[in-house]
Amino acid sequence: MGLITYFKESYNELTNHVTWPTWAETQKLTITVAVFSIVFALIIAGIDFVFKTAIENYFNWLES
Repeated sequence: MGLITYFKESYNELTNHVTWPTWAETQKLTITVAVFSIVFALIIAGIDFVFKTAIENYFNWLES
């Protein structure tokens, strides 16, 4: 009985008590998240490239 009550109360909360964003606000926030995700991915890729190059140079130096 507890699980059914949980779903009923959850549905009631989502339909009657949650303030949903407007379509324009949703689009703006989606674009913001996408831009920050791309920037963060580029930063991580740059750091990865620097470490990869440093490690390759180190092992090449050891082989010499």
